[in-house]
Amino acid sequence: MEKIKMNVPLVEMDGDEMTRIIWAKIKEHLLEPYIDLNTEYYDLGLEKRNETDDKITTDSANAITKYGVGVKCATITPNAARVKEYNLKSMWKSPNGTIRAILDGTVFRAPIIVNNIKPSVKTWTKPITVARHAYGDVYRDVEIKVEGAAKAELVVTYANGEVAKQTIHDFSGAGVVLGMHNTDKSIESFARSCFNYALDQKQDIWFATKDTISKTYDHRFKDIFQEIYDNEYDDKFKAAGIEYFYTLIDDAVARVVKSEGGFIWACKNYDGDVMSDMVATAFGSLAMMTSVLVSPEGFYEYEAAHGTVQRHYYQHLEGKVTSTNSMATIFAWTGALRKRGELDNNEALINFANKLEEASIKTIEEGVMTKDLASLAEGTNIKTVNTEEFLLEVKQRLETLI
Repeated sequence: MEKIKMNVPLVEMDGDEMTRIIWAKIKEHLLEPYIDLNTEYYDLGLEKRNETDDKITTDSANAITKYGVGVKCATITPNAARVKEYNLKSMWKSPNGTIRAILDGTVFRAPIIVNNIKPSVKTWTKPITVARHAYGDVYRDVEIKVEGAAKAELVVTYANGEVAKQTIHDFSGAGVVLGMHNTDKSIESFARSCFNYALDQKQDIWFATKDTISKTYDHRFKDIFQEIYDNEYDDKFKAAGIEYFYTLIDDAVARVVKSEGGFIWACKNYDGDVMSDMVATAFGSLAMMTSVLVSPEGFYEYEAAHGTVQRHYYQHLEGKVTSTNSMATIFAWTGALRKRGELDNNEALINFANKLEEASIKTIEEGVMTKDLASLAEGTNIKTVNTEEFLLEVKQRLETLI
């Protein structure tokens, strides 16, 4: 077949360790034979980030604002051990955090559904997408360990010198105190990203906080979501036949467990961190979880929800054969290619992305899978394959579909 043309490039962000190996193999076997792949390439491997003082991460995020769509391989966020292992100049920040801050985006994570891996929650028959606010809360908190009797106060000093003050607690002995914040601007971006994504996916969206307890902080989220929905999205949702639904977080958890799925669940930062892992595990595996960062301006960055698979990488370096699940990384590519096709009215690219996803799911449903899924799958006719063999099995089925 003639290779599919791409008129506008994708921003391609390479990564680290085993996922970097898989990244190259996906391109070799599943993309380059069929697509005249047009990407603006950024190497976000830890060595290159160190070499450029992490400027390359900022450059890649800015490129997404130029071209609209990016696809990212998993990357290392260094700790003290990594600083020593890679002889780093600094303990560089999370590339995901840097990119999220520049794009002001919301992270949407959804499971990849296959018929022979059943969710732990038996009522779930459709994917549940968790939309996680990626700013503030405990991730940007300040904390103090109180050593003895003390008065803790919350103090806000305005630019005009006016002071607002409230007692947090009068400590009679040791304890701890925490302060966290958010901004209207970030919450507004979160709301618009969620509503836009719901329209894009044509799915209902639920939002949940604990506004009955947190009558100012959480209630601010609730109010902003409702105001933006009423003023900007009500007519659009009605025309699309979808619904915006608000409830308390504890009620949402009960409803989610009893639901069939098929909706987007918007969560504050910490709630989303926890609930996305719960949903991923209940559906089967974090390695079967897609992730896309969506900005309110309409920029998209696709990636796998998992990390760099360090243990398999060290086995690979020793010359051992690994059986590493590549599904989430394949779906990062298909998500980005489909979105590129949608933005450019490139039907051939959209169809290819759909066929590649179909071939990948078909491979697992026919019993061919990597070792991590074999213990989860139903049926007796299971064939466990290594990392590259799985990609070649997908390629065989892709050939029959196209």
